[in-house]
Amino acid sequence: MQNKTETTQILVLVTPHFNLAATMAFLDPFRAANYLGGRPLFQWNIASEDGGLCRASNGFEISCAPLGLSKQEQPDIVAVSSSWTPEAFSNEPLLSAIRKFARTGSYIAGIDTAAFILAEAGLLRNRRATVHYEHIDAFGETYPQTEICEDLYIHDGNIGTCCGGAASGEYSLFLLRAIVGDALANNCAKYLFYKNLRGPGAHQTDDHLEPLGNTAPPKIRKAVEIMEQHLETLISIPELCRRAGISQRQLNRLFQQYVKTSPQLYYRDIRLDRSRGLVTQTELPISEVALACGFPSHVHFARAYKQRFGLPPSQDRIEGRVPFEFRAWPMHRPAVVTQNGQ
Repeated sequence: MQNKTETTQILVLVTPHFNLAATMAFLDPFRAANYLGGRPLFQWNIASEDGGLCRASNGFEISCAPLGLSKQEQPDIVAVSSSWTPEAFSNEPLLSAIRKFARTGSYIAGIDTAAFILAEAGLLRNRRATVHYEHIDAFGETYPQTEICEDLYIHDGNIGTCCGGAASGEYSLFLLRAIVGDALANNCAKYLFYKNLRGPGAHQTDDHLEPLGNTAPPKIRKAVEIMEQHLETLISIPELCRRAGISQRQLNRLFQQYVKTSPQLYYRDIRLDRSRGLVTQTELPISEVALACGFPSHVHFARAYKQRFGLPPSQDRIEGRVPFEFRAWPMHRPAVVTQNGQ
């Protein structure tokens, strides 16, 4: 994107259960630029497919313009923001609108899980993209033609993707800098208290950084790193110890002290956590999910899955996609009405 003297038009397209914090973090640097620049450098509208109130994942609702009206515009930036079950909202009106905006010159940005929607629209074929780390495995299985990575954000020509959360503001400041230059972008970052900005190529997870501090010894962190590298093709605990440079007895002691479980159970649980993402976010057969997470026995996998999550994978595939209130806003769980109205 080039520096501009006229007002830059931004259209934000949201889907139900979008992440409100990530969306506002994306817009706020542009608001700051207007204030600090002393003139309307940026204008934005928020739209959804049907218009009206759209509920975010935290239960708040925002008023949106209908997509039909927005399709008549030619915004400079179109930011698609989604969170839970993006595939449920990848319908043709939304996809065709996104394709039209891309075809006519808009810069298309995907926030949080919106990479799924951009991929479904055909915009990420043979490109690099990112998505929230919780959904990376599901995205890779669903769209193998896209090179998925764990970067905070990817800027690839006229298409960009961002993992969401606080990274949305950093992504926005990256775009802002290309439009208004270093001086104003730096002032906006300081105004919004971004002390250090992580640039392109920064990863979502840093093995050496824990936001609240890390008390686990390096040997445990090394062992966990090795486990995470062998989720599909398992590594034995003795071999893991050899690679981590620690005795099995010492590893067991450290895991009990710092992780409150054994290395074997921790290894099993992180494989099950990966499997749940594939069960609830993809259409992969359950047997393939089991193999992809190091469970050669379907029966053993189903038993372990139920023990960890309280229901078998086949049932979780159905129910795990429905109850948003349990995942995002439990205080908004609908009241149960009995036959006598109580």
